Amino acid sequence: MTSVLSGGSSIRGRVVRTVLVACLVVVFFAPTSRGQNLTPDSAAVVKAAFLADLEVMRDKFLGLAEAFPQDKYTWRPMEGVRSVSEVLMLIANEGYGFAPMAFGADTAMSREESQGLNDITNKAEVVDHVTKGFAYAQETLEAIDPATLTDARNLFGQERTVPQIVLFVGGDMHEHLGQLIAYARSNEIVPPWSR
Repeated sequence: MTSVLSGGSSIRGRVVRTVLVACLVVVFFAPTSRGQNLTPDSAAVVKAAFLADLEVMRDKFLGLAEAFPQDKYTWRPMEGVRSVSEVLMLIANEGYGFAPMAFGADTAMSREESQGLNDITNKAEVVDHVTKGFAYAQETLEAIDPATLTDARNLFGQERTVPQIVLFVGGDMHEHLGQLIAYARSNEIVPPWSR
């Protein structure tokens, strides 16, 4: 399975999404001895599926970041919405902060520091931050003991189980991936995995 996930094709994305959804359905609806809480084994499955999904998203975001020329990094479809670089820096920030924080880990930087990243439009710097953001999220999440993920935790004022957190965080990141794909298509840029 690892070789399938580490390859660079659209099949990999479908495999990861299918595995992620299957794991979440099994874990979310599987009864445990403590009601809706997870066992450490089921939490480990959810964590592994999310890490595999992060790897797919990393490759796609970085592929798109490289595909956009520098002169399109400030492009936006209309006023009031994020530019190409702003979407990419949002994803970098989610790797530095949102994803780790959602699982109870430390963020890479303070809120003030992360807000300072929003103005970066230089392609090389943006690509570097996206790379580092995903690396930080992966490293941080890999270090989390699944036994600490068995109970619901408060995220943005709502108690959520780990499968719900995965759907919330992953769903948000996938939404921005779709946004960036639409930006690419609007600029006649073919996503690398579609070539």
